[in-house]
Amino acid sequence: MKFTIDKNILLENLSNVIKGISTKNVIPVLNGIKFDLTDNGLSLTASDSELTINSFIDAKEIKNIEQTGTIIIQSKFILDIIRKLPSDVINLEVIDRLKIRIYTENAQFSLNCLDANEYPNLKMEEHKDPIVLKGDVLKSLINQTVFAISNQELRPLLTGINITIAGDSLVFIATDSYRLAKKNIKLDMAIDTDINIVIPGKNIIELEKIITDEEDVYMHIFNNKVLFKYKNIKFQTNLLSGTYPNTSNLIPSEYGIIVKMNKNEFSSSVDRAALLTQGKDKNIIKMKLENKVITINSYASEIGKVEEKLIVDTDNASNIDISFSSKYMLEALRTIKEDEILLLMTDDVKPIVIKSVTDESLIQLILPIKTY
Repeated sequence: MKFTIDKNILLENLSNVIKGISTKNVIPVLNGIKFDLTDNGLSLTASDSELTINSFIDAKEIKNIEQTGTIIIQSKFILDIIRKLPSDVINLEVIDRLKIRIYTENAQFSLNCLDANEYPNLKMEEHKDPIVLKGDVLKSLINQTVFAISNQELRPLLTGINITIAGDSLVFIATDSYRLAKKNIKLDMAIDTDINIVIPGKNIIELEKIITDEEDVYMHIFNNKVLFKYKNIKFQTNLLSGTYPNTSNLIPSEYGIIVKMNKNEFSSSVDRAALLTQGKDKNIIKMKLENKVITINSYASEIGKVEEKLIVDTDNASNIDISFSSKYMLEALRTIKEDEILLLMTDDVKPIVIKSVTDESLIQLILPIKTY
């Protein structure tokens, strides 16, 4: 293998595929990135056996292909080496079969490589009728839900995002059992078969980082895996096995109290109250609604207390005294793009639901915290 390529082109593609490398790999060869150079172009592949990312650089984007071939380059150093080389054009050449020389006019590195014959055969299949989403839409779906996944491995399914499709309705749901994020959109075309899958949250976070614009993403769903095709990138992840819990009964159908308020004012007030809860387990703050005035306060015996009042819009004469995690509330509020929000409540033990005034497709839910 011997070729010459623009540094930035190689760097961009390496930065995408290296997300498929895991620090927990038990198969040594999977700690490397597979470089497969043909007359058609350069294919880069990285995998931890659960997540596989492939990026293809067309021959038209490679300055010179002198000799084709395949090699596994250890991922630990390759990205930093390419990034720090002092030239816009770099050369890569395999020498002695299992070594690669990476060089410019005034600098060179020689790295030991791994045998390509030991690399597993990773199939990246595609359907003839994939589900098509705009890149910016998929990015928003992920961002508005993934923060609510659980980081507790005791309930593996809750560490993933539940994606369901029925007809032309696509829904993303994430919950850690203390909060829930739900976003739905309408597809351009209805599909014939209902879909209910769970994608590992840590993998879909990496997908979100790769998507940079509104170009189409093609979603190929299989029984135990899903492949996303975006530009010159293929991103394949295994699915979590099992049935995601039914969350529909967690969202109340009726609310005794509906409060309309400015999102930024409420978010800033919660953020200030949270200053005194930093370092505590659940960042608990209290909120009291009385006569169209919300009072937000927090107290730390070793620090002091804070209290702030907001005038809000509500038709209901009911009062409520409720406590919640400021961290959960702030993360939910960040997903709402509109200026006006609704807080929907019933009592101090039933969930708080946060919605946009104008966008019914996004629901954020937080369970209150008992402080007595």
